[in-house]
Amino acid sequence: MLPQNPIAGDICAAALTGGAVLSLIQFWGEIAKRGFTGQTVSRKLVHISVGLVFMLFWPLFSSGCRGALLAALIPGINIIRMLLLGLGIWKDEAVVKSMSRYGDHRELLKGPLCYASAITLACAIYWRTSPIAIAAICNLCAGDGLADLVGRRFGIQKIPYNRNKSVFGSLAMAISGFLASIGYMHYFASFGFIQESWEMVFGFLVVSLGSTLVESLPTSNELDDNLTIPVTSLLLGTLVF
Repeated sequence: MLPQNPIAGDICAAALTGGAVLSLIQFWGEIAKRGFTGQTVSRKLVHISVGLVFMLFWPLFSSGCRGALLAALIPGINIIRMLLLGLGIWKDEAVVKSMSRYGDHRELLKGPLCYASAITLACAIYWRTSPIAIAAICNLCAGDGLADLVGRRFGIQKIPYNRNKSVFGSLAMAISGFLASIGYMHYFASFGFIQESWEMVFGFLVVSLGSTLVESLPTSNELDDNLTIPVTSLLLGTLVF
């Protein structure tokens, strides 16, 4: 943001990014609190939008470890926030309602905590110069989020090996995770952070299909998708990129 003073620029970028993400979470929380959307829809809107919007601000930071760590501080603070809310130390009805299935604050210690942790690690370790970060966050946010919304609406045809998952939900996950990855590939390439190629496109396809397969397995009924999807994306991304 401030080429003549990179440290101050990174601090300003972190403040702007944190304010935008916090405002987005509060916005969806108020929407849920006022009953404009169902709790499930509101929770998934948070799930889809927060990570993707967070990545939009990455170009504001400087290159290197300092920029990556300051950017990762934003979801890192959210980890602490989830712990405080989940343990009942801090009260925020709107946020709890927008992020939990049943309005129980203890739910934030599971999926939402894994979600924030996955985005923090992807940002701090892989940053904007690696397609692995793009794949992990896009499949977690766009892929998993839309899979649930589409599956609930059009999920009549169930997957034979897991009756809790639907064919259309899995298709939505694979397609949305892949397309979001392609979109961010173009976005970061326009700033010169990565070099887009057909090989990278194929890698994104492999990661999206692999993440969708893992999400559709019966084990997903026991393990949280916010954990299994980013782990799968990171492992497959390491192999194909």
